[in-house]
Amino acid sequence: MTAAQTSSTLAAHVRALRQHFDSVILPLWLGPGFNTATGLPFESLDSASGLALPATRYRAMACARQLYVFSEAPGDAAGKHADTLFDSLVRVFRDDRHGGWRYSVDAETRPLDETQDLYTHAFIVLACAAYFRRSRNAGARKLMLATASTIEARFKTADSLYHAALSPDLGQALRPPAQNPMMHLTEAYLAAAQVAEPALFAQHLRSLAQGISHRFVHPPTQCISEERQGTAGNRLEPGHQFEWLSLVHESAPVFEGLDLAESLPRAVQWSRRHGVDAGGVVASLNESGAVIDDTRRIWAQTEYLRVLAVLGDLPALEAGLGVFRERFLHPGGWYECPDAGGAVQRTDMPSTSPYHLLTCLAALPGVV
Repeated sequence: MTAAQTSSTLAAHVRALRQHFDSVILPLWLGPGFNTATGLPFESLDSASGLALPATRYRAMACARQLYVFSEAPGDAAGKHADTLFDSLVRVFRDDRHGGWRYSVDAETRPLDETQDLYTHAFIVLACAAYFRRSRNAGARKLMLATASTIEARFKTADSLYHAALSPDLGQALRPPAQNPMMHLTEAYLAAAQVAEPALFAQHLRSLAQGISHRFVHPPTQCISEERQGTAGNRLEPGHQFEWLSLVHESAPVFEGLDLAESLPRAVQWSRRHGVDAGGVVASLNESGAVIDDTRRIWAQTEYLRVLAVLGDLPALEAGLGVFRERFLHPGGWYECPDAGGAVQRTDMPSTSPYHLLTCLAALPGVV
């Protein structure tokens, strides 16, 4: 196949994925995926019918991810929906007593789990930054900064890491630092730095990156482990290596000279070798490279495609997009978790997955 043919095929894959996102996925969450009575997105839709599954709870993180998506999506309808989601996020999930955010509410929007969760707080910061860029709503910027202040004052540890969860009053640590919340905090602070206090957020980011390198990087593979090094039963997730590299690569000046910027390319190489096959990206590996969980989650596939685009590996990107479109998309939406052979393991479409599709699309090469 010539370079021109490769380019033409890649462009066709990119156009098709963008068309699917704009014409199928976004309308799902403007229509059947949105509960007009509560002003919140449903947690999941049925993959076959596209209809909402019965609501048992609503999470602040899920609402924030949807706010991020519609803040970034083009068009007046998306902008108006972002306005609604921001208002609902504050009305339903803001904890005015303690200054943080409750984790979830029940089907009638009564408080359900009031744990102060770092993963949730990170997505609040990210969503508010995106919404402020879209709307110029000063309240969103103010809330972003207030949430970041709470994170720094309450969640941060003495060794430059962040507790994964605190008690409802923000006074007691419930879960120790973990990779995933801190990765999304990195993402959130990078977005926040685009709209406020860039020097301050860069300082936080460099400190966090050093903490990750010292406590979470597995020396033989250079991968970032899910739990602190030395934790029994620790695991490595290829998708998270891809996601970390995309974040650091796209904001290289912030991380210049740090160990993390040096280790991540090696972590990605190791993860591609051990964690990707013809069926896509596996969920997790042990520290020797053996598969622990062979599930093929859609988010890990999108992060693989994203990092291929960031690294400029266009032949692998073309091949990966072909597999992704064949195995993970269908005319009514997407398959959340096919197995290695393509058999569907989950029949729902979570409200949180469009965020991963959007961040992947943003990294893909532009086509006309």
